[in-house]
This record gives sequence, structure tokens and C-alpha cells, in this order.
Amino acid sequence: MTRVLVASRNAKKLAEMRRILDAKDVAGIEIVGLDDVPPFPEEPETGATFEENALAKARDAVRATGLPAVADDSGLAIDALNGMPGVLSARWSGGHRDDRANVELVLGQLGDVPDERRGAAFVCAVALVRPDGSEVVVRGEWPGRIVREPRGDNGFGYDPIFVPEGEERTSAELPSAEKDEISHRGRALRALLPHLRELAG
Repeated sequence: MTRVLVASRNAKKLAEMRRILDAKDVAGIEIVGLDDVPPFPEEPETGATFEENALAKARDAVRATGLPAVADDSGLAIDALNGMPGVLSARWSGGHRDDRANVELVLGQLGDVPDERRGAAFVCAVALVRPDGSEVVVRGEWPGRIVREPRGDNGFGYDPIFVPEGEERTSAELPSAEKDEISHRGRALRALLPHLRELAG
């Protein structure tokens, strides 16, 4: 069994990754999170792109633990805000990971924007770094639009205000299995599956 460190403490993110691996029959890999390994200093996310941040997190994790590491960086890119909050999504309102404040700020910033100009996409970059130094980065995008009121409680971050293309439900109203199939993270992780299978031997 190959242990793979997912450089995250987000229980929902770890559960999502395990569900996707299970659904795609990827055997031979044990997913562990940051809480399962001795603590190490984590550098702040200072990259200009999702890919840079994901790679930096995965490299740190490999250096500290010697395990192959997967790290992601994801966020919301809103057309009317010139692609912001982007890499600043988790701390858009100033604090770190204050989902409610972030959502309220975005809704305030889009207050005067008409429905037809509220296009957005969730973006996720996932990096896999191995102890031998080999690296791969994949990207998934999930287009949609921003609604005016939060709806649903199955999700985190901006899920309650994001309606995927072709849907009337917000991301937070979708059942987990359905969301895994179409989400930005689901798309990126599926692109990573051949590399994880290779790791599992």
C-alpha cells in the first residue's frame, strides 16, 4: 500500500479525494492528511497562480515527510471582477477561510451586476510531487454563474452562490456523488488518476 499525503487539513477535501479514488477503483493507495503526519512549517501561499501554489504546497510536504504528496489550490474566478477573487478566494474578505464573510463580500461587489453578466468558474490546480523530484500539475475548471442569495448547505466556500452551467441548483445543493463527477476538483483529480495509478504500481 503506497501512502500518499494530501497536503490539507480540510476533512471535506480529504473525503472528496477518497470518494473519487474509490469511485474510479484506484487500489493500492492510502490517503493521509496533514493531521496524520508530524507537523512541519507550511509556507504561506504567495504564488500568482493556482498551479504555483499547489506545487509549492506539495514540494513542502515531500521535503518534510518523504512521502509522495498531492496538493491543490482552488478558487473562484468571476468575470465581472476580472477573474478575482482567484488565488485570493480563501482570504478575499481579509481573514483566512471566513466563508460567510467572503460570500457576503462577493455578493456586495456584484450587487449592481445584471444576471447575464454574472459568469464565473471554479478553478482547481492539483500537483503531485514525488520524493524522486518528478512533478505533474493538472487543472480542472467548472463554469457557471453567481446567484444573488446563498442556497444549500452541502459544501463550503462559495458553493452556496455558484450555479454550474446547465444547472438550476447551486453547488451546495448538489449531492456529493453528483458534485464529484462534475466539479473543478473532481475534473482535476480525474486528470491525475493515471499518475496515481502509476504510483500504486
